Amino acid sequence: MKKWSRLAQIASILCLPVLTWAQADRWQQRAEYQMEIDFDVDKDQFKGTQRLVYYNNSPDTLTRVFYHLYFNAFQPGSAMDVRSRNLPDPDGRVGARISKLKPNEIGYLKVNKLTQDGKELKHITEGTVLEVTLDKPILPKSKVVFEMNFDGQVPIQIRRSGRDNAEGVDYSMAQWYPKMAEYDYQGWHAHPYIAREFYGIWGDFDVKITIDKNYVIGGSGYLQNPEEIGHGYLPEGQTPKPAKGDKLTWHFKAPNVHDFVWAADPNYTHTSLKRPDGLTLNFFYLKNERNQDNWAALPKVMDKAFTYINRRYGQYPYQQYSFIQGGDGGMEYPMATLITGNRSMPSLVGVSVHELMHSWYQMILGSNESLYAWMDEGFTDFATQDIENYLAGENLVPGLKKMDNPYLQTYAGYFNLASSGDEEPMSTHADHFSSNFAYGLAAYSKGAVFMNQLEYVIGKPALDKGLLLYFNTWKFKHPNSNDVIRIMEKVSGLELDWYKEYWVNTTHTIDYGVDAIESDGNATKVILKRVGKMPMPLDVVVTYKNGNKEIINIPLDIMRGAKPAEKTSTPYRVATDWPWVNPTYELRLSVPATDVQSVEIDPSLRMADVDRNNNSRN
Repeated sequence: MKKWSRLAQIASILCLPVLTWAQADRWQQRAEYQMEIDFDVDKDQFKGTQRLVYYNNSPDTLTRVFYHLYFNAFQPGSAMDVRSRNLPDPDGRVGARISKLKPNEIGYLKVNKLTQDGKELKHITEGTVLEVTLDKPILPKSKVVFEMNFDGQVPIQIRRSGRDNAEGVDYSMAQWYPKMAEYDYQGWHAHPYIAREFYGIWGDFDVKITIDKNYVIGGSGYLQNPEEIGHGYLPEGQTPKPAKGDKLTWHFKAPNVHDFVWAADPNYTHTSLKRPDGLTLNFFYLKNERNQDNWAALPKVMDKAFTYINRRYGQYPYQQYSFIQGGDGGMEYPMATLITGNRSMPSLVGVSVHELMHSWYQMILGSNESLYAWMDEGFTDFATQDIENYLAGENLVPGLKKMDNPYLQTYAGYFNLASSGDEEPMSTHADHFSSNFAYGLAAYSKGAVFMNQLEYVIGKPALDKGLLLYFNTWKFKHPNSNDVIRIMEKVSGLELDWYKEYWVNTTHTIDYGVDAIESDGNATKVILKRVGKMPMPLDVVVTYKNGNKEIINIPLDIMRGAKPAEKTSTPYRVATDWPWVNPTYELRLSVPATDVQSVEIDPSLRMADVDRNNNSRN
């Protein structure tokens, strides 16, 4: 096939309207939670009731269901405790701390009674999982009502959840309630909690929290009774109704989310910013001399970030988002994040942007981050570097500098992993990585490289279209790794299964070199060599002694096409395909070797070549 005609075909594909592609549809279970808890701040305990309408939208008949009881992880001898004490590199926030907890410091969730459509059910608690035998099977396309009452104790803050965090926040209430496990086309996902990732059912949450009237709460959802609460939820000048007794009931609703988080402290400062598009940004923090200026400046920065993110990554579908000081670092939840808040301004912006971007790749797209942690953490990290670089260019964050290539540190992390001897495939379940080192760099760094390197393979215009199409096609549908690569095939017109298979399912590395530049009469022969096991298309930049340059793209034959020219003033042409099985390739230049100054593979640094010492030759 002639290369220029192939480029024209690809260009025409990129111009096709999005609506010409069929939209993916995958059945989803659904849950409607109604929960009420009465919280005792003196004992750090609560009593709760839960009514759960569960919709079985699957084609399967269910004979059992499972709930997550995450707080049970914070007990000596739990799976999280044992796992942490046996890893070669345990998280410093966990270590052996769980093993030393006293009875009044542990966490627990105890289900006292559970019924299905009014009939009491048998259930067994196995660590952080409640196993439930149903009275009657749940038939396909039907619904049932589960009702329970339960008790909980909030553990000392160790990982994500808990009380009395290192910065003095009283309660970081994440994973605090019995949560129905997800059932999808791969079956039940009722994994014991060992401090890694989450996966949940789309649903609506109606939550009432009764707590000491002096406490301020921030979290998921929309507050339904601001006239009773006050605490920054009412317009300035309005006063709330007088509290009856020593407690207040906070009533929140969160539609179409897969979790619900809240945090509480009597000393929270609550500020908000309402954007022209109707979105309200809330900020909850413990004001002190170190952090007050940074938190006061944060709303303007995040307002700007939202505008950019909506344009590049897809429109945020809710009308509220809360940045809440709490937790043990940064952790994402629907419509909210818990972040430690005594930080420098660049650090505060960085953690805020990162956790916010999880709203796109985990809270709205909702991939199974236990199976595909890189599709959440990696894509979020990719977007974070882009957004921070944008904000730096807007001069909104003192100390944040714009970079020509914001991904250099991300690639360095991957190179560290690839050379360590400890790398495991990204397809490894998050819970089953042998070390935190291997998990963290695979999920975050290598996951982010997946996306930025894909730009190198298909071109920036196609990737930009793909980011939006991926979000709009798969929001609220739990995409898997094949779904994202199929979107990128659609926008590029290229076959990309090889890219996913090598980068995700193996630990093979990329290494290409310029082996020789030889004279061939009035022409030049450039010998290129594949050293690593992973094949890649190449951008080769030839610099001539007269100062001119050209970019020569060498596609792989298994791509069934080539990347169009990206926006550049440098002339661009496509060479003959490189058969992927061939270890060498001969590139011919129609000028004498004496006219060639240098040949370099990928000066853009987007290809994760593990040895760049052989990438150029003069």
